Amino acid sequence: MDKLKILVVDDESRMRKLVKDFLQKNNYEVIEAEDGSQALDLFYEQKDIALIILDVMMPKTDGWQVCREIRQYSNVPVIMLTAKSDERDELQGFQLGVDEYISKPFSPKILVARVEAILRRTNQLADEEKLEVSGIIVDKKAHSVIIDGRMVELSYKEFELLAYFLENRGIALSREKILNSVWNYDYFGDARTIDTHVKKLRSKMGKKGDLIKTIWGLGYKLEAE
Repeated sequence: MDKLKILVVDDESRMRKLVKDFLQKNNYEVIEAEDGSQALDLFYEQKDIALIILDVMMPKTDGWQVCREIRQYSNVPVIMLTAKSDERDELQGFQLGVDEYISKPFSPKILVARVEAILRRTNQLADEEKLEVSGIIVDKKAHSVIIDGRMVELSYKEFELLAYFLENRGIALSREKILNSVWNYDYFGDARTIDTHVKKLRSKMGKKGDLIKTIWGLGYKLEAE
């Protein structure tokens, strides 16, 4: 299988090198841009970019402008990097169609994990048959869930929801994304059905249910211990 290509955009060469080194160790091909204008040139030139890691604060053209323009032509996954940790900025990013929003400083290993989660979500990486996070084991082939050594019975949708949270651990997920991914695009019901399923899922998970955090005004995030 060919290596997936990732565009890393940051005006700090040290930051680009750090991200590039970790991605290459995980078998990704990396191309770099040092500002927004160069990023857009590469985006139009390279037709097979699988994901973009994009800094917000850059000369010439900032990350927001780059994201706006890219979204006019493509749904390629975008991870925004920023020195800020303002909730309003994060919400703005999601409104622009950003898939993930990571504040500096960050762990390169966590960044790689989020890259892989997004690529799985967009069907560019093969799904794992067994997911293990913080004492939670989801076996997709056997359709079983074990939490802290105890078998837990879940409904079909609760199982799909938990698997989706584990695959995207650490990533803020809007209710719309959850609906589209777990209930599929042909679901026309109320997004509040997610809140009901999350409530039931948390209850069945016991103490581990606390790992599913509510993000006000957006949705949910599973935080690994």
